[in-house]
Amino acid sequence: MNVVIAAGRRHTVGLKADGTVVAVGDNKCGQCDVSGWRDIVAVAAGNVHMATNTGNAHTIGLRSDGSVVAVGWNKHDQCNVSDWRDIVAVAAGWRRSVGLKSDGSVVAVGRNNEGQCNVSDWRDIVAVAAGDWHTAGLKSDGTVTIVGNNQ
Repeated sequence: MNVVIAAGRRHTVGLKADGTVVAVGDNKCGQCDVSGWRDIVAVAAGNVHMATNTGNAHTIGLRSDGSVVAVGWNKHDQCNVSDWRDIVAVAAGWRRSVGLKSDGSVVAVGRNNEGQCNVSDWRDIVAVAAGDWHTAGLKSDGTVTIVGNNQ
C-alpha cells in the first residue's frame, strides 16, 4: 500500500500504511472526521473555492473493496458516494466527487452547473482529475477528455 497525502485549501488528509486515515485543518463541515475509516487505499480532498472562502470542503476515501466513503460539506450531494462500487481511483473538486471504475467508465456527483459531472459516456479512462469548474479524464490511448467550464 502506498502512503498518500491530499490537500484541500484548508485541510490536509493523510493515508497511513495500515489503511487508516488522518486529517488536520479546518473541520467546519466535518471534512476531517475520518478517524473511523479503515481499509482505505486512496484519498482526495475537495477544495474550497477561493472566491467564496467559506471553509466548505469534503474528503473522500477509496476502500480496498472498491467502495467509497465521504465526509464534509454536502450541499451539492458530493458526499453521496455510498452506492459506488468497483471504483479504482477517486478525485475531489470544488463541490464534486469523481470515481474511476475498473471498466474505464467514470461516475461523478456534486455541483454540475458547468457540466463538470457529465462523464457518463466516458470510456477507456485510466485516470481522473477534478478542478474547480471542470473534470479531466486520461484515456488509455494517451488522449485527454474534459467537461465543464472552458474559460
